[in-house]
Amino acid sequence: MTENSSGRTKKIIAIAVAVLAIIIAAALIIPRIYAANESSDVAAPSLSSSTSATATTDAATDINGAWTISTGSYAGYRVNEVLNGADVTVVGRTETVTGDAAVDNGTLNSGSITVDLASVTTDSDRRDNYFRTQAIDTTANPNAVFTITEPASLEGLGSDPIDVTVQGDLTINGVTQPASATLQVAVVNGEINAAGSIPITWSDFGVEAPNLGFVAVEDAGTLEFLVVLAK
Repeated sequence: MTENSSGRTKKIIAIAVAVLAIIIAAALIIPRIYAANESSDVAAPSLSSSTSATATTDAATDINGAWTISTGSYAGYRVNEVLNGADVTVVGRTETVTGDAAVDNGTLNSGSITVDLASVTTDSDRRDNYFRTQAIDTTANPNAVFTITEPASLEGLGSDPIDVTVQGDLTINGVTQPASATLQVAVVNGEINAAGSIPITWSDFGVEAPNLGFVAVEDAGTLEFLVVLAK
């Protein structure tokens, strides 16, 4: 081999190595950039983020009586998926939430939350359409409903949030399963605010998490809500 041909071979090898390094770097970096752009930055509901700086609290509010879910309430879901090789967190939200609660002697005796699933939206119309027509047939089963089945103490409820665990039945896709909701509850502007979440496994409700090759959704997710209850 001549000196010139040897030099050309070394250059070709160097170029090939450089191209391979670029491809490997792109394979590692691009999914992370994609995930950063696509992953939702919507925070989970909490009372610290839900009340405005001008809101006033009222520890003297009588919490006993009948309460109805009012404006300012919302609900939805949070789920992790792998989209085009990138880990993405998806959050769906709707403000179409109804329900009520009954408190007697400082105890939450009954209540329910109904969420209109057909109105839940994410940042993708395509994803939302799949959720409404294939994951869950929202025409046949339009609502998710959580109904309290056991009394829960609200002892100490006032302007400072307290942690409350509520047992109930959760109905999704026409299937009802026992569920446990973890809540932060406080009295704000004479209303009861409750921010909470319910861990769920989609397959328990007959919902098959999609795995379409370019996207795979985890079977475990979280239902989230913030409800404002008024008398």
